Amino acid sequence: MEKRQKVLVIVGPTASGKSALGVSLAKKFNGEIISADSRQVYRGLDIGTGKIPKREMRGVPHYLLDIASPKRAMTAHEFARKAEASMKKIRAHNSLPIIVGGTGFYIDALLGRASLPDVPPSKALRARLHKMTAMQLHLLLKRRDPARAKQMDTPSERNNKVRVIRALEIAAARNTEVGPRPHETEVRPRYDLLWLGIKPTQAELERKILKRLKSRIKQGMIAESKRLHAHGISYKRMEQLGLEYRSLARLLQKKITKKEFEEELFRDIRRYAKKQMMYWQRNNEITWHDPKHIKKVEREVETWLRGR
Repeated sequence: MEKRQKVLVIVGPTASGKSALGVSLAKKFNGEIISADSRQVYRGLDIGTGKIPKREMRGVPHYLLDIASPKRAMTAHEFARKAEASMKKIRAHNSLPIIVGGTGFYIDALLGRASLPDVPPSKALRARLHKMTAMQLHLLLKRRDPARAKQMDTPSERNNKVRVIRALEIAAARNTEVGPRPHETEVRPRYDLLWLGIKPTQAELERKILKRLKSRIKQGMIAESKRLHAHGISYKRMEQLGLEYRSLARLLQKKITKKEFEEELFRDIRRYAKKQMMYWQRNNEITWHDPKHIKKVEREVETWLRGR
């Protein structure tokens, strides 16, 4: 049997310190990083998404940052395909692939833990569905794909029209009576994986979220959103991008005050962090660590690499 490629995976809630840990482990164990973030793939979404700056990369190669236009949504299938190509490059360098990110479905799609339909976008269907409200879309998904609707039955998921429309697009392709059914990737273990989870205490995480939010505002997050809009990113598309950009779109349109913007965003980021943890709780392969215990994490990685 062919020996499987070792791949290190670092997951955890937003603001937990995943990026810094990834760089630290990459420096120590000759690694290169694949970013698994559904919004950091887009060019120009830098401050709002907390994209790691060049100086903090410390010379470690990073893949799948700034690879797409924010004017169109990137699917999980597209991400997985591009990430596979990045994995091949990293293996060619005799380096350790390190996947770092908080977008759970993207990571599961890449690693063969999720069945992933290869359904091309349908402009006509999307145009019709975009005219519906988020509530109407979710009710339609309940009729077309009850199982997927149940998975997306949280406030943030129900209000994410882009993701609900994509789910309806896949459901339509599955249920068509004409032509072949969409291909789905086989769910199988492709790699020798070590899953590391970074989990600060709730109080520490909330402190980090607030500190980071204030820092991003100071760095120019609002000015960044103005530039995006000036370069053709509509307020509607900004809202579809979620979290920071949804609130920024509301702020720029004067639907909320600056104080309301900060309060709303802090609340929504905390909710998002909880949602991320709920997603990863289904994966019992993850060993969770306090981000302060870096030596313990390094020992675990070293033991895994040695094959013991």
